Amino acid sequence: MRCIIARFPFDLTKSGVLESMKGVKPEEVLGESVIIGRRTYPVKQVGQVVTRQDRRDFTAAEIIRAMTRLGFTCRGLPVTAAPTRVLTPVQEASAMLGAPAAV
Repeated sequence: MRCIIARFPFDLTKSGVLESMKGVKPEEVLGESVIIGRRTYPVKQVGQVVTRQDRRDFTAAEIIRAMTRLGFTCRGLPVTAAPTRVLTPVQEASAMLGAPAAV
């Protein structure tokens, strides 16, 4: 499959990516990741190995798009809910009446 990564064309195949990543020790995953074989690799590490370019030259989205089209499983950043503040009934009533919030 032909794809553009960091403004350069690459002809990538699933078997080619598997061969490139063979023997590469996965780094610690802190963000987006790609599952290749039985291992989970950071997206930027996969991009660096496959394209032989510096990690700053491409975005994680470019690699995720290419790996997804090749049939690899990609995982994004975990979505966390915003913390909610629980108000007491008195604080809720005060907020409804427009009184300044007591901390």
